[in-house]
Amino acid sequence: MSRLLLLSSSRSGSTGYLEHAQPLIADFLGDNPNTVKRVLFIPFAGVGKTYDDYLEQVRPTFAAQGLEVDGIHQAANPKAAVRDAGAIIVGGGNTFALVKRLYDADLLGPISQCVAKGTPYIGWSAGSNIAGPTLCTTNDMPIVEPPSFSTLGLVPFQINPHFIEGKPEGHNGESREERLEEYLALNPHALVVALREGTALSREGHSLRLLGELDGLTFSASGQQALAANSRLDHLLTPY
Repeated sequence: MSRLLLLSSSRSGSTGYLEHAQPLIADFLGDNPNTVKRVLFIPFAGVGKTYDDYLEQVRPTFAAQGLEVDGIHQAANPKAAVRDAGAIIVGGGNTFALVKRLYDADLLGPISQCVAKGTPYIGWSAGSNIAGPTLCTTNDMPIVEPPSFSTLGLVPFQINPHFIEGKPEGHNGESREERLEEYLALNPHALVVALREGTALSREGHSLRLLGELDGLTFSASGQQALAANSRLDHLLTPY
């Protein structure tokens, strides 16, 4: 039974790195029936920093909860590290880089299999985007070319993190809504869940909930629909 915590972002407003996520992560891992001692961090979305630097940035959040963090880039056998992980953590950054590196290491299948068997999965930004069937609703530039846009498929809908409505004054490019509508024009059978910063999706088997103080949105070929903050969204787990 899949257990997922999919955060829109690593920060909310002016809070520190993963500060707003601390209680969400504590509740999520605290509910794990098998006590988690160590977690495995996948830093492959990082581009402007080294994997080691990214690992050190993430460690304090989990150390505050008494957890050790291992970096998959330091593992002699990355697939074995995934299989043995108490929880799998995938950070944000560039989604295209993340997906290409996961394909290069042949890790998408092992991650999906372990999560399906109950290994908890936590992602934020790019790490949440890849929980959907494809990366196609990322906000990132395609700085590298992965072999495929297909991702983990841990939920049956697309995810758009860092969602923000409208356009800044004087901006003449597309709004986020317009970009998602373009995606749906060519993928009319898809469903997109848009997550505002500071919010998250929590999945426990067949149960799904929107966490945080802000509403979310779904986009589909039939239009937009609001998702109330802290509401149950179990119906979204039915393939669209």
